[in-house]
Amino acid sequence: MQAMSGRPNGWWISPAIPTIANCALAVLWVFSALGGWGDAAFCGEGEGRDPGCGDGFEDAVRLSAPVAVLAAAVAVTAWSMPGVRRRPSRLDVTLTVAAFVWVIAEGVLFVGGYLAKP
Repeated sequence: MQAMSGRPNGWWISPAIPTIANCALAVLWVFSALGGWGDAAFCGEGEGRDPGCGDGFEDAVRLSAPVAVLAAAVAVTAWSMPGVRRRPSRLDVTLTVAAFVWVIAEGVLFVGGYLAKP
């Protein structure tokens, strides 16, 4: 008896690749939004920091936070639900959707920081 991969076209990509991508995007969002990377990049540091820009960037963080929570929920759901985890095509799609949602969360931070920039 031979185990089938469950993929119709025979291609197989390890689920570790999109999982690592989701983790990397999550870390990037956390460092940009909460770690101060985004604030320093758009508003400056030390004496040259613009407080008005900082307030605008905080608004961008507040707007992107629900999107980031959604991305994390989709990625965790992909691995925690057996119906998704055991079907490779569903797992691929779900992890890909989560990665795109992370990109949207990063985009909200970028656009918000660009608009807050003096």
